[in-house]
Amino acid sequence: MRLLCLTLLLCVIHFFAHAQSTITISGKIVDRETSEPLIFASIGIRGKPIGTISNSIGEFDFHIPSNLKNEILVISMLGYENMEAPIRNLLLKDTVIFRLNKAVQMLDEVVIQDSLNGGDIVSIALNRIEENYPMTPFLLDGFYRDLKKVGGIYFSLLESAVKIYDEDYKEPRNKNRLRERVALMEVRKSLGYNNKFTKYFDQSNLLEELLLHNNIRYRQFPSEQLFFDSFKRLRTSYYNGHRVFVVSIDADYHLKLYIATQTYAIIRMEFERSYNDAIIRRKKNLVSKYISDKKVIDFKEYDGKMYLSYMNLTSKINWYDENTNKLKFETELFQELLINKIHPNPTERIGSTERMKRYGLQYQDEKYNKKFWDNYNVIKDTPLDKEIVNDLEKLGSLEEQFEY
Repeated sequence: MRLLCLTLLLCVIHFFAHAQSTITISGKIVDRETSEPLIFASIGIRGKPIGTISNSIGEFDFHIPSNLKNEILVISMLGYENMEAPIRNLLLKDTVIFRLNKAVQMLDEVVIQDSLNGGDIVSIALNRIEENYPMTPFLLDGFYRDLKKVGGIYFSLLESAVKIYDEDYKEPRNKNRLRERVALMEVRKSLGYNNKFTKYFDQSNLLEELLLHNNIRYRQFPSEQLFFDSFKRLRTSYYNGHRVFVVSIDADYHLKLYIATQTYAIIRMEFERSYNDAIIRRKKNLVSKYISDKKVIDFKEYDGKMYLSYMNLTSKINWYDENTNKLKFETELFQELLINKIHPNPTERIGSTERMKRYGLQYQDEKYNKKFWDNYNVIKDTPLDKEIVNDLEKLGSLEEQFEY
Protein backbone atom coordinates (compact mmCIF):
# COMPACT_ATOMS: atom_id res chain seq x y z
CA MET A 1 0.00 0.00 0.00
CA ARG A 2 2.83 2.42 0.85
CA LEU A 3 4.50 1.61 -2.45
CA LEU A 4 1.24 2.20 -4.31
CA CYS A 5 0.67 5.57 -2.59
CA LEU A 6 4.25 6.62 -3.30
CA THR A 7 3.86 5.66 -6.96
CA LEU A 8 0.62 7.63 -7.24
CA LEU A 9 2.23 10.62 -5.54
CA LEU A 10 5.16 10.56 -7.95
CA CYS A 11 2.74 10.36 -10.90
CA VAL A 12 0.80 13.37 -9.62
CA ILE A 13 4.03 15.35 -9.08
CA HIS A 14 5.21 14.43 -12.58
CA PHE A 15 1.84 15.44 -14.05
CA PHE A 16 1.80 18.87 -12.43
CA ALA A 17 5.48 19.47 -13.24
CA HIS A 18 4.77 18.72 -16.89
CA ALA A 19 1.57 20.80 -16.92
CA GLN A 20 3.42 23.78 -15.49
CA SER A 21 6.47 23.51 -17.76
CA THR A 22 5.04 26.32 -19.90
CA ILE A 23 3.43 29.57 -18.81
CA THR A 24 1.43 31.95 -20.99
CA ILE A 25 1.33 35.74 -20.90
CA SER A 26 -1.65 37.29 -22.69
CA GLY A 27 -1.61 40.98 -23.49
CA LYS A 28 -2.70 43.86 -25.66
CA ILE A 29 -0.28 46.62 -26.71
CA VAL A 30 -1.64 50.13 -27.24
CA ASP A 31 -0.50 53.72 -27.64
CA ARG A 32 -0.59 55.38 -24.20
CA GLU A 33 -2.16 58.61 -25.48
CA THR A 34 -4.67 57.34 -28.05
CA SER A 35 -5.24 53.73 -26.87
CA GLU A 36 -4.89 52.68 -30.52
CA PRO A 37 -3.60 49.10 -30.88
CA LEU A 38 0.04 48.70 -31.90
CA ILE A 39 0.36 46.16 -34.70
CA PHE A 40 3.27 43.73 -35.07
CA ALA A 41 5.05 44.99 -31.94
CA SER A 42 7.88 42.69 -30.84
CA ILE A 43 7.50 40.78 -27.57
CA GLY A 44 10.49 39.01 -26.07
CA ILE A 45 12.54 38.32 -22.96
CA ARG A 46 15.59 40.41 -22.15
CA GLY A 47 18.72 38.63 -23.38
CA LYS A 48 16.82 35.50 -24.53
CA PRO A 49 16.37 34.22 -28.11
CA ILE A 50 12.59 33.69 -27.97
CA GLY A 51 9.76 35.99 -28.91
CA THR A 52 6.50 36.66 -30.69
CA ILE A 53 4.59 39.62 -32.15
CA SER A 54 1.25 41.33 -31.60
CA ASN A 55 -1.50 40.77 -34.14
CA SER A 56 -3.50 43.26 -36.19
CA ILE A 57 -5.41 44.45 -33.11
CA GLY A 58 -2.35 44.57 -30.83
CA GLU A 59 -3.01 41.32 -28.96
CA PHE A 60 -0.68 38.39 -28.24
CA ASP A 61 -0.32 35.12 -26.35
CA PHE A 62 3.30 34.39 -25.42
CA HIS A 63 4.11 30.82 -24.34
CA ILE A 64 7.41 30.61 -22.45
CA PRO A 65 9.20 27.98 -20.33
CA SER A 66 8.25 28.31 -16.67
CA ASN A 67 11.93 28.51 -15.67
CA LEU A 68 11.96 32.02 -17.19
CA LYS A 69 9.36 33.40 -14.77
CA ASN A 70 12.00 35.53 -13.01
CA GLU A 71 13.12 37.21 -16.23
CA ILE A 72 12.06 40.54 -17.77
CA LEU A 73 9.49 40.86 -20.57
CA VAL A 74 10.47 43.45 -23.21
CA ILE A 75 8.11 45.03 -25.74
CA SER A 76 9.56 47.00 -28.68
CA MET A 77 7.85 49.00 -31.42
CA LEU A 78 9.15 51.39 -34.06
CA GLY A 79 8.61 54.97 -32.92
CA TYR A 80 8.05 54.01 -29.28
CA GLU A 81 10.07 53.59 -26.12
CA ASN A 82 10.63 50.02 -24.96
CA MET A 83 8.43 48.75 -22.16
CA GLU A 84 9.82 46.27 -19.64
CA ALA A 85 8.01 44.33 -16.93
CA PRO A 86 8.96 41.47 -14.58
CA ILE A 87 7.31 38.28 -15.84
CA ARG A 88 6.51 37.23 -12.27
CA ASN A 89 4.18 40.23 -11.95
CA LEU A 90 2.23 39.20 -15.05
CA LEU A 91 1.38 35.64 -14.01
CA LEU A 92 -2.18 34.54 -13.19
CA LYS A 93 -3.61 37.61 -14.90
CA ASP A 94 -6.05 37.90 -17.75
CA THR A 95 -5.15 40.01 -20.77
CA VAL A 96 -2.68 42.67 -19.60
CA ILE A 97 -2.83 46.10 -21.27
CA PHE A 98 0.65 47.41 -22.11
CA ARG A 99 0.67 51.16 -22.84
CA LEU A 100 3.71 52.35 -24.80
CA ASN A 101 5.03 55.91 -24.88
CA LYS A 102 5.96 57.53 -28.16
CA ALA A 103 9.71 58.10 -28.29
CA VAL A 104 10.90 61.65 -27.75
CA GLN A 105 12.99 62.67 -30.75
CA MET A 106 16.66 62.87 -29.80
CA LEU A 107 18.49 66.04 -30.85
CA ASP A 108 22.09 64.90 -30.50
CA GLU A 109 22.40 63.62 -34.10
CA VAL A 110 25.97 63.22 -35.27
CA VAL A 111 26.87 65.93 -37.82
CA ILE A 112 28.18 63.45 -40.41
CA GLN A 113 24.89 61.55 -40.24
CA ASP A 114 22.94 64.75 -40.87
CA SER A 115 24.93 65.30 -44.05
CA LEU A 116 24.00 61.88 -45.49
CA ASN A 117 21.20 61.65 -48.03
CA GLY A 118 18.85 58.68 -48.36
CA GLY A 119 20.93 56.93 -51.01
CA ASP A 120 24.12 57.27 -48.93
CA ILE A 121 22.41 55.62 -45.96
CA VAL A 122 21.11 52.71 -48.04
CA SER A 123 24.49 52.20 -49.71
CA ILE A 124 26.25 51.99 -46.33
CA ALA A 125 23.57 49.63 -44.98
CA LEU A 126 23.89 47.21 -47.91
CA ASN A 127 27.70 47.26 -47.66
CA ARG A 128 27.50 46.41 -43.96
CA ILE A 129 25.17 43.41 -44.20
CA GLU A 130 27.98 40.98 -43.42
CA GLU A 131 28.91 43.05 -40.34
CA ASN A 132 25.37 43.26 -38.99
CA TYR A 133 23.88 39.87 -39.84
CA PRO A 134 25.05 36.37 -38.82
CA MET A 135 28.14 35.06 -40.58
CA THR A 136 28.15 31.74 -38.73
CA PRO A 137 25.52 28.95 -38.94
CA PHE A 138 22.19 29.54 -37.22
CA LEU A 139 18.85 27.79 -36.79
CA LEU A 140 15.45 29.46 -36.49
CA ASP A 141 12.18 28.07 -35.12
CA GLY A 142 9.22 29.53 -36.97
CA PHE A 143 5.47 29.58 -37.52
CA TYR A 144 4.30 29.77 -41.14
CA ARG A 145 0.76 30.45 -42.37
CA ASP A 146 -0.82 30.88 -45.77
CA LEU A 147 -4.41 31.77 -46.70
CA LYS A 148 -5.95 31.52 -50.16
CA LYS A 149 -8.86 33.62 -51.28
CA VAL A 150 -11.04 33.55 -54.42
CA GLY A 151 -13.66 36.18 -55.24
CA GLY A 152 -13.40 37.71 -51.78
CA ILE A 153 -13.97 34.41 -49.94
CA TYR A 154 -11.27 32.52 -48.04
CA PHE A 155 -11.29 28.83 -48.91
CA SER A 156 -8.05 27.36 -47.56
CA LEU A 157 -5.71 27.69 -44.59
CA LEU A 158 -2.38 26.01 -43.93
CA GLU A 159 -0.19 26.49 -40.83
CA SER A 160 3.11 24.84 -40.04
CA ALA A 161 5.82 24.84 -37.41
CA VAL A 162 9.23 24.83 -39.08
CA LYS A 163 12.96 24.87 -38.45
CA ILE A 164 15.10 27.00 -40.81
CA TYR A 165 18.86 26.45 -41.05
CA ASP A 166 21.32 28.74 -42.83
CA GLU A 167 25.11 28.87 -42.99
CA ASP A 168 25.49 32.67 -43.01
CA TYR A 169 24.40 35.91 -44.67
CA LYS A 170 27.02 35.91 -47.42
CA GLU A 171 25.79 37.27 -50.74
CA PRO A 172 24.68 34.30 -52.87
CA ARG A 173 25.79 33.94 -56.47
CA ASN A 174 22.28 32.93 -57.49
CA LYS A 175 19.82 35.35 -55.89
CA ASN A 176 16.84 33.20 -56.88
CA ARG A 177 18.00 29.89 -55.44
CA LEU A 178 17.09 29.10 -51.84
CA ARG A 179 20.09 28.72 -49.52
CA GLU A 180 18.18 27.94 -46.34
CA ARG A 181 17.27 24.39 -45.42
CA VAL A 182 13.82 23.96 -43.91
CA ALA A 183 12.40 21.06 -41.90
CA LEU A 184 8.71 20.69 -41.13
CA MET A 185 7.89 19.95 -37.48
CA GLU A 186 4.09 20.04 -37.64
CA VAL A 187 1.49 20.94 -40.27
CA ARG A 188 -2.25 21.52 -40.08
CA LYS A 189 -4.58 22.52 -42.92
CA SER A 190 -8.22 23.04 -43.79
CA LEU A 191 -10.09 20.84 -46.25
CA GLY A 192 -10.12 23.79 -48.67
CA TYR A 193 -6.76 22.61 -49.95
CA ASN A 194 -8.76 20.05 -51.92
CA ASN A 195 -10.98 22.78 -53.42
CA LYS A 196 -11.25 23.01 -57.22
CA PHE A 197 -9.72 26.53 -57.11
CA THR A 198 -6.46 25.24 -55.58
CA LYS A 199 -5.14 24.48 -59.07
CA TYR A 200 -5.23 28.20 -59.91
CA PHE A 201 -2.54 28.87 -57.28
CA ASP A 202 1.12 27.96 -57.52
CA GLN A 203 1.57 24.32 -56.48
CA SER A 204 5.24 24.66 -55.57
CA ASN A 205 6.57 25.08 -52.02
CA LEU A 206 5.11 28.44 -50.98
CA LEU A 207 7.27 28.73 -47.86
CA GLU A 208 10.43 28.46 -49.99
CA GLU A 209 9.08 31.18 -52.25
CA LEU A 210 8.39 33.43 -49.27
CA LEU A 211 11.94 32.99 -47.94
CA LEU A 212 13.27 34.01 -51.36
CA HIS A 213 11.46 37.33 -50.88
CA ASN A 214 13.98 38.29 -48.17
CA ASN A 215 15.67 41.08 -50.14
CA ILE A 216 18.32 41.65 -47.49
CA ARG A 217 19.35 37.99 -47.30
CA TYR A 218 19.46 37.62 -51.09
CA ARG A 219 20.68 41.18 -51.93
CA GLN A 220 17.75 41.72 -54.29
CA PHE A 221 18.33 45.44 -54.84
CA PRO A 222 19.31 47.28 -58.04
CA SER A 223 22.99 48.24 -58.24
CA GLU A 224 22.46 51.27 -60.52
CA GLN A 225 23.15 54.70 -59.06
CA LEU A 226 19.65 55.80 -60.13
CA PHE A 227 18.22 53.45 -57.49
CA PHE A 228 20.20 55.10 -54.68
CA ASP A 229 19.52 58.60 -56.01
CA SER A 230 15.78 57.90 -55.80
CA PHE A 231 15.75 57.57 -52.00
CA LYS A 232 14.41 60.39 -49.89
CA ARG A 233 15.44 60.74 -46.27
CA LEU A 234 12.45 61.10 -43.95
CA ARG A 235 12.17 62.08 -40.30
CA THR A 236 14.33 59.98 -37.98
CA SER A 237 12.41 57.40 -35.92
CA TYR A 238 13.26 55.39 -32.79
CA TYR A 239 13.45 51.68 -31.98
CA ASN A 240 14.74 49.58 -29.08
CA GLY A 241 16.39 52.57 -27.40
CA HIS A 242 18.17 53.87 -30.51
CA ARG A 243 17.53 56.32 -33.34
CA VAL A 244 16.59 54.93 -36.74
CA PHE A 245 17.01 56.42 -40.22
CA VAL A 246 13.88 56.25 -42.38
CA VAL A 247 14.34 56.40 -46.17
CA SER A 248 11.89 55.73 -48.98
CA ILE A 249 11.24 55.58 -52.71
CA ASP A 250 7.83 56.48 -54.14
CA ALA A 251 7.88 55.88 -57.88
CA ASP A 252 6.14 53.06 -59.77
CA TYR A 253 6.64 51.14 -56.51
CA HIS A 254 6.86 52.05 -52.82
CA LEU A 255 9.91 51.03 -50.78
CA LYS A 256 10.65 52.14 -47.23
CA LEU A 257 13.65 51.08 -45.14
CA TYR A 258 14.28 51.60 -41.43
CA ILE A 259 18.03 51.59 -40.69
CA ALA A 260 19.81 51.85 -37.32
CA THR A 261 21.84 55.06 -37.08
CA GLN A 262 24.58 53.42 -35.00
CA THR A 263 25.24 50.26 -37.00
CA TYR A 264 23.39 50.86 -40.32
CA ALA A 265 21.57 47.54 -39.84
CA ILE A 266 18.30 47.29 -41.76
CA ILE A 267 15.58 46.75 -39.15
CA ARG A 268 12.48 46.80 -41.32
CA MET A 269 11.55 46.87 -44.99
CA GLU A 270 8.15 47.73 -46.50
CA PHE A 271 7.44 47.18 -50.19
CA GLU A 272 4.37 47.57 -52.41
CA ARG A 273 4.00 47.41 -56.17
CA SER A 274 1.31 47.14 -58.83
CA TYR A 275 2.11 45.32 -62.06
CA ASN A 276 1.19 45.55 -65.74
CA ASP A 277 -0.99 43.16 -67.65
CA ALA A 278 1.72 40.65 -68.57
CA ILE A 279 0.39 37.08 -68.77
CA ILE A 280 1.84 34.67 -66.19
CA ARG A 281 0.10 31.35 -66.82
CA ARG A 282 -2.44 29.75 -69.13
CA LYS A 283 -4.94 27.17 -67.96
CA LYS A 284 -7.52 25.84 -70.41
CA ASN A 285 -9.11 28.97 -71.90
CA LEU A 286 -7.99 31.26 -69.04
CA VAL A 287 -4.91 33.41 -68.49
CA SER A 288 -3.57 34.86 -65.22
CA LYS A 289 -2.06 38.31 -64.69
CA TYR A 290 -0.13 39.61 -61.72
CA ILE A 291 -1.93 42.55 -60.06
CA SER A 292 0.13 43.50 -57.00
CA ASP A 293 2.57 42.49 -54.27
CA LYS A 294 2.76 43.92 -50.77
CA LYS A 295 5.27 42.77 -48.14
CA VAL A 296 6.90 43.57 -44.82
CA ILE A 297 10.20 42.16 -43.49
CA ASP A 298 11.28 42.71 -39.87
CA PHE A 299 14.61 41.89 -38.21
CA LYS A 300 15.46 41.60 -34.53
CA GLU A 301 18.84 41.97 -32.80
CA TYR A 302 20.15 39.10 -30.69
CA ASP A 303 23.67 38.79 -29.33
CA GLY A 304 24.94 41.59 -31.55
CA LYS A 305 23.51 40.26 -34.85
CA MET A 306 20.29 40.87 -36.75
CA TYR A 307 18.04 37.86 -37.40
CA LEU A 308 14.84 37.56 -39.38
CA SER A 309 11.88 38.16 -37.07
CA TYR A 310 8.77 38.38 -39.24
CA MET A 311 7.72 38.42 -42.90
CA ASN A 312 4.40 38.78 -44.66
CA LEU A 313 3.51 38.86 -48.34
CA THR A 314 0.16 39.46 -50.04
CA SER A 315 0.02 38.57 -53.75
CA LYS A 316 -2.97 39.29 -55.98
CA ILE A 317 -3.46 37.50 -59.31
CA ASN A 318 -6.53 37.76 -61.55
CA TRP A 319 -7.76 35.25 -64.12
CA TYR A 320 -9.26 36.35 -67.44
CA ASP A 321 -10.94 34.78 -70.43
CA GLU A 322 -8.12 34.38 -72.95
CA ASN A 323 -10.31 35.36 -75.92
CA THR A 324 -12.41 38.22 -74.50
CA ASN A 325 -10.06 39.42 -71.72
CA LYS A 326 -13.09 39.44 -69.41
CA LEU A 327 -12.30 39.05 -65.70
CA LYS A 328 -13.42 35.60 -64.52
CA PHE A 329 -12.25 35.65 -60.89
CA GLU A 330 -9.73 37.26 -58.53
CA THR A 331 -7.30 35.33 -56.34
CA GLU A 332 -5.26 36.45 -53.35
CA LEU A 333 -2.54 34.63 -51.44
CA PHE A 334 -1.51 35.83 -47.98
CA GLN A 335 1.65 34.38 -46.39
CA GLU A 336 3.39 35.14 -43.12
CA LEU A 337 6.32 33.76 -41.17
CA LEU A 338 7.00 34.45 -37.49
CA ILE A 339 10.39 33.50 -36.04
CA ASN A 340 9.80 32.57 -32.41
CA LYS A 341 13.23 31.26 -31.40
CA ILE A 342 16.83 31.82 -32.53
CA HIS A 343 19.61 29.23 -32.16
CA PRO A 344 23.03 30.78 -32.95
CA ASN A 345 25.80 28.27 -33.74
CA PRO A 346 23.52 25.22 -33.40
CA THR A 347 24.90 21.74 -32.85
CA GLU A 348 22.13 20.29 -35.03
CA ARG A 349 21.74 20.83 -38.76
CA ILE A 350 18.98 19.91 -41.16
CA GLY A 351 20.05 16.92 -43.20
CA SER A 352 18.82 15.92 -46.64
CA THR A 353 16.41 13.36 -45.18
CA GLU A 354 14.82 15.95 -42.85
CA ARG A 355 14.64 18.70 -45.44
CA MET A 356 11.16 19.55 -46.70
CA LYS A 357 10.30 18.68 -50.27
CA ARG A 358 10.09 21.17 -53.13
CA TYR A 359 6.38 20.55 -53.76
CA GLY A 360 3.44 22.05 -51.85
CA LEU A 361 3.35 21.82 -48.06
CA GLN A 362 -0.22 20.51 -48.19
CA TYR A 363 1.20 17.22 -49.49
CA GLN A 364 3.82 16.97 -46.75
CA ASP A 365 1.56 17.14 -43.71
CA GLU A 366 1.72 14.87 -40.70
CA LYS A 367 -1.09 13.81 -38.41
CA TYR A 368 -2.59 16.79 -36.56
CA ASN A 369 -1.02 17.20 -33.09
CA LYS A 370 -3.35 19.40 -31.04
CA LYS A 371 -1.22 19.20 -27.89
CA PHE A 372 1.76 20.61 -29.78
CA TRP A 373 -0.21 23.54 -31.19
CA ASP A 374 -1.73 24.44 -27.82
CA ASN A 375 1.73 25.47 -26.54
CA TYR A 376 3.44 26.72 -29.71
CA ASN A 377 3.96 30.45 -30.29
CA VAL A 378 1.76 31.50 -33.19
CA ILE A 379 0.24 34.84 -34.19
CA LYS A 380 -2.89 35.27 -32.10
CA ASP A 381 -6.29 35.17 -33.82
CA THR A 382 -8.21 38.41 -34.41
CA PRO A 383 -11.87 39.20 -35.22
CA LEU A 384 -10.84 39.26 -38.89
CA ASP A 385 -9.41 35.79 -38.45
CA LYS A 386 -12.78 34.73 -37.04
CA GLU A 387 -14.46 35.98 -40.23
CA ILE A 388 -11.93 33.95 -42.21
CA VAL A 389 -12.73 30.95 -40.04
CA ASN A 390 -16.43 31.40 -40.83
CA ASP A 391 -15.58 31.08 -44.54
CA LEU A 392 -13.36 28.07 -43.94
CA GLU A 393 -15.78 26.28 -41.61
CA LYS A 394 -18.44 25.85 -44.27
CA LEU A 395 -16.86 22.40 -44.59
CA GLY A 396 -16.98 21.77 -40.83
CA SER A 397 -15.07 23.03 -37.78
CA LEU A 398 -11.35 23.63 -38.30
CA GLU A 399 -10.50 21.21 -35.51
CA GLU A 400 -12.37 18.50 -37.43
CA GLN A 401 -10.71 19.50 -40.69
CA PHE A 402 -7.24 19.40 -39.10
CA GLU A 403 -7.99 15.87 -37.88
CA TYR A 404 -9.20 14.76 -41.32
